[in-house]
Amino acid sequence: MRVEYHKWYSDALGQDMDLKIYGEKGLPFVIFPAMGGPFFEFEDFGMVDACRELIESEKIHFYTISSVDKQSWLNGDAMPNERAARHEQYDHYVREEVMPFIEKKSGNGIKPFTAGCSVGGYHAANFFFRHPDLFSGVVCLSGVLSLKIFLGDYIDETVYFNSPLYYLPNLSDEYYLKYIRNGKIFICVGQGEWEEPMIADARAIQKIFIKKSIPAWVDFWGYDVNHDWAWWRKQFPYFINQIISLG
Repeated sequence: MRVEYHKWYSDALGQDMDLKIYGEKGLPFVIFPAMGGPFFEFEDFGMVDACRELIESEKIHFYTISSVDKQSWLNGDAMPNERAARHEQYDHYVREEVMPFIEKKSGNGIKPFTAGCSVGGYHAANFFFRHPDLFSGVVCLSGVLSLKIFLGDYIDETVYFNSPLYYLPNLSDEYYLKYIRNGKIFICVGQGEWEEPMIADARAIQKIFIKKSIPAWVDFWGYDVNHDWAWWRKQFPYFINQIISLG
């Protein structure tokens, strides 16, 4: 497996940001880390090894990026509006720096999928639904789909437009709905320990998909399936294989 490390100073964020690439051909995936993690988290928790065969057979390749969650949504020392503003800078970083980098490196004209677990699942879903013209689809594993878990009942315009459960019900722009409906959407959650908020969010977004005529695979795994890497290592290659089989 070919592995590359890259680092540059992000103008959007005002700091250095790192990423790694695993593989070089096939469907590209932008991988968001869980709970404020770094770019190497996916490798450290065995997720790259779980997908090694798919990468080495050149069916997929990964771009694992860092988050700034500890400076944004998870930053309990900042006011909610300050957290939201920092996330918007992260949004610019992904759109204006990471995406052009991926387009140049991949060189195959295929729009990447977003993917992640837990808070990474939130980012994967939010980036796809906010910017569906940039991505082919999303694999969201045990992801929250609103920001209540971090901000309580606080809401402003930025928080609203970063909470899929808030903005999707009111989305009427056919430009974005067309891309969302044409994307491959996979939302998965276990029904075991520490999954309760994610189960509620998955059921809520499933109702939105039905109302908006958005095709999506919303999957509830068993009562023994916990909010944990051991299960995500099973789920992620499973859903990648579903994507590949759909063509």
